[in-house]
Amino acid sequence: MTPHNHKREDGCNHEDDLSSSKTKRMKSDKIAEEKNDGQSSDSDSSATTGVGVTCKTHDPVSNTKVTRIMDAAAAEDKGCRHSMEDAWVILLPDSSSGHSTTNLRCAHFAIYDGHGGRMAAEFAQKNLHANVLAAGFPRELMDIKAAKKAIFQGFQRTDESLLKESEKGNWQDGATAVCVWVLGQTAIVANIGDAKAVLARASTINEGETTLKSIVLTREHKAIFPQERSRIQKAGGTVSPNGRLQGRLEVSRAFGDRLFKKVGVISTPDIHSFELTERDQFVLLGCDGLWRVFGPSDAVEFVQKQLKETSSATTAVRCLVREAIRERRCKDNCTAIVIVLKH
Repeated sequence: MTPHNHKREDGCNHEDDLSSSKTKRMKSDKIAEEKNDGQSSDSDSSATTGVGVTCKTHDPVSNTKVTRIMDAAAAEDKGCRHSMEDAWVILLPDSSSGHSTTNLRCAHFAIYDGHGGRMAAEFAQKNLHANVLAAGFPRELMDIKAAKKAIFQGFQRTDESLLKESEKGNWQDGATAVCVWVLGQTAIVANIGDAKAVLARASTINEGETTLKSIVLTREHKAIFPQERSRIQKAGGTVSPNGRLQGRLEVSRAFGDRLFKKVGVISTPDIHSFELTERDQFVLLGCDGLWRVFGPSDAVEFVQKQLKETSSATTAVRCLVREAIRERRCKDNCTAIVIVLKH
């Protein structure tokens, strides 16, 4: 692709385009089944996608329809790394029928941050959501207890299958994860490792002025943290002075990482649910590469500015990742998803 020295239609000013970038659209009723569906190949430096849909649900009390319009987009860049090891999912119900081919009326978003390779991230991308559905995730009205149980079991089933496949294929990489499910007015967030989810919620301050507050929805799992360290040590593992498990692995929870499962690495997610309100503007998911150069409040402010200027999740997330890589010098793979909530 020939570089262009002008302002792109995505709204971001820059001197030259990412020379090998490409854009793909994912069908709203299907998770990518091929390696390049919604993903960039190793030779790509960046890829983006964006979809929007009106999700119609029924209020179980009044039996009235509650309409939520969700605009979601993802962007990625491999940074200085030789390859892209992240994977991501954007899955929305079909806007024409109100449900997807899986008869699921919820939306699902996820980022899988691979380390040591991309096999684990791709495996989770293709299998986690299906395993969560198979474990009994609610398909119509939200049941929090059932949903959390299904997510927990889905994570465990995915990791068990992944470990069997990795042993057969003799590969040893792993992947952290941050996932969001939205059904009706309820959002459920699950994570393992150091990928994060942040909610942007409007708050009123002096003289009626409105500002956005950043709320971190996830808890990091690193070997250096006391609770994680304790489990690792009980399993016979060690945490080195640099905070790494066996001197190598920084995170303490992940999919895969076959060689570290015997010394305390687990795939048990933290799961958190909350009700969305009219004050909630957007949710931002990011791998650890993004959060190494952006603080939660900083990222929310940046995305808010882009959304005010363009009203486009695609533009906002592209600019966010570009800022992380080009201006803030993120050296790692960088992947983000922006989920805009319109009331």
